[in-house]
Amino acid sequence: MRLFLFNSIGEEEKAQAIEKLITQSTPSQDFFFMMALSVLTAVFGILLESVAVVIGSMLIAPLLSPILSLSLGITMADSKLIRRSSQTILKSVIVGIGVSAVATLLFGAGKIPEVFVINPSPNLLSVAVAVIAGFAATFALVKHKMNETLPGVAIAVALIPPIALIGIGLAEMSWVMMTDALILFGLNIVGIIFAGMVTFSLMNFYTKKKVAEIIVMKEDKKLEEEEPKELKENI
Repeated sequence: MRLFLFNSIGEEEKAQAIEKLITQSTPSQDFFFMMALSVLTAVFGILLESVAVVIGSMLIAPLLSPILSLSLGITMADSKLIRRSSQTILKSVIVGIGVSAVATLLFGAGKIPEVFVINPSPNLLSVAVAVIAGFAATFALVKHKMNETLPGVAIAVALIPPIALIGIGLAEMSWVMMTDALILFGLNIVGIIFAGMVTFSLMNFYTKKKVAEIIVMKEDKKLEEEEPKELKENI
């Protein structure tokens, strides 16, 4: 028997959560611009040895949305949503690594503080943090009264600093830093996706596949309509 905590979610709440999640994970120029800004902030925070600035970078990052969207797509067995979310995550990581590497070459070559060099060996604690954060993020997304806790979840899961460190490692030609950061990022991604799948399943979100398909079509259509306008303005 499912816990009442998960079974008490209304159908309208589910539809609103799906719409919010898919909308916030739409691969628009605004999305990638915010991704670039968040990674750039993280890089500068590392160079300044400022934990507060690094934390701030996580608060403005939009990456959590497409990761949860991927969890939703897997739960619903929606191939289009899975592909869309995966592409957004991949492009975000590429943008983030590129921005980080360029910023490091311009402002911090050879000046990376040792305090920010991580060595995250795969262990149960790292996975546990990611899984707990994934549960919290998914639950807060669906429960509108808990939405204000999402920034705290973004900090707990720490997605942006590893991406920044991969770019820094690339600029510094430090394969150890790149590998360690990639391991941490991978653990976080897997933990969030797993927790999201479990939570969405307990809440019966797989029955809302049609709703997700309609919203994806609507958002993709908006993207197609915006691109020609931007091209015309540039011309």
